[in-house]
Amino acid sequence: MSILIRDLRPDDLRDVESVVRVRRAALPFLITSAGDLTFELSSAHPAKHHRVLVAETPDGEVLGTAQAGIAHDSPRPGQGYVNAYVDPARRGIGAGRLLLRTAEEHLAAQGAVDSYAWVLDEPAHRAFAERHGYRPGRSGHFLRLDLAAAELPALPDALPAGVELLPAEAFAADPRPLFAIDAEATADEPSDVGADLDDYQDWLNHTWHHPSLDKTLTIVALVDGRAVAFSAARTDGATRYGSAMTGTLRAFRGRGLAKLAKNASLHRARAAGYTEAFTGNDSGNEPMLAINRWFGYEICATETHFTRRLGTQWPSN
Repeated sequence: MSILIRDLRPDDLRDVESVVRVRRAALPFLITSAGDLTFELSSAHPAKHHRVLVAETPDGEVLGTAQAGIAHDSPRPGQGYVNAYVDPARRGIGAGRLLLRTAEEHLAAQGAVDSYAWVLDEPAHRAFAERHGYRPGRSGHFLRLDLAAAELPALPDALPAGVELLPAEAFAADPRPLFAIDAEATADEPSDVGADLDDYQDWLNHTWHHPSLDKTLTIVALVDGRAVAFSAARTDGATRYGSAMTGTLRAFRGRGLAKLAKNASLHRARAAGYTEAFTGNDSGNEPMLAINRWFGYEICATETHFTRRLGTQWPSN
């Protein structure tokens, strides 16, 4: 079958919705929408060289998609990423291979020396990655909570002395304190690539202004008036809620502040009508996994971070 690889047409709603359909079918644990996808392109930092590729048949049927670019905020230069998704009903006809080759060519042209990809921990997916020269690294879990039926921990009758919980919308005039928490928490997250958040304007562009960030459900913990922890929430505006990041400044860890913020966020999400909650954790991030188990989350899928050194010959099979 002849397959065409091209860039997403962000102004074509039908094209955008086709890519969203494929992403949802291939990875149903992520919250994604047409608005998220167009924002992903429009807000990307220029140094990211971000592209969304589309695989389609000559008659216009979208078979798969890939996102590729440079991890410009990594402390190690030359780190590229590619995540390819193929409609489960259309696997095995070569769309994934063509998407991967095109993405790697783009990464190499932008100076990348390594290509990283998240791969579902299923035999067919792992075999595809290894067949194309990728080798496994860290793993991570997707977790799901039946928010409609879960017995969430009770909200405390009173907060500890000096502690206050506020929605993120209270920081609309100046969200820089949340950037400070995010930067410190991100730097300490287990990762093969790592990230240094040091560009406040870029953070505003792609995180604070993200269309799925719900600033009423994102809860911030303050100690003596200082923002020190938060639990960020993204939603699809209908039934699905996702934890985007939960973190605490180093000096305030071990006091249960992130747990307080996340519990308040989950209670608010259920009251707002959300019925499913999703999150993701590195398999070595035991503190956050323990918090999520306490809430009742269960692992629903696992993925592995695979990498390939670019510039080496592509396998011939």
